[in-house]
Amino acid sequence: MKLADIIRHTEANLVVGSDLDQHDLKKAFSSDLMSDVLTLDTENILLITGLTNPQLIRTAEIADIEVVLLARNKKASAEMIELAREVGVVLLETPYSIYRASGILYKNGLEPVY
Repeated sequence: MKLADIIRHTEANLVVGSDLDQHDLKKAFSSDLMSDVLTLDTENILLITGLTNPQLIRTAEIADIEVVLLARNKKASAEMIELAREVGVVLLETPYSIYRASGILYKNGLEPVY
């Protein structure tokens, strides 16, 4: 699923990143447990989470996650935004809950990791 489609389906705001056609995400994973995220061995993943701290960006970097969707109207801090730019992680913010965003994206063809 293209980044533009994810933004449209979840009414998300693009906080960090550009070139909406560059990312073609195949699967999504929803979690607030970064230890679970670190166990993933899949490429082209969208991470949906409610966490808003710099460790989230570091975890995404380590797990090779290109795009993070912050749910529940959570806002990225200035530190997160700067770090995401440095490491090349796309940051999105949606007003939707994790459950709703996951369901909408699944319904529109984005497969789960598990």
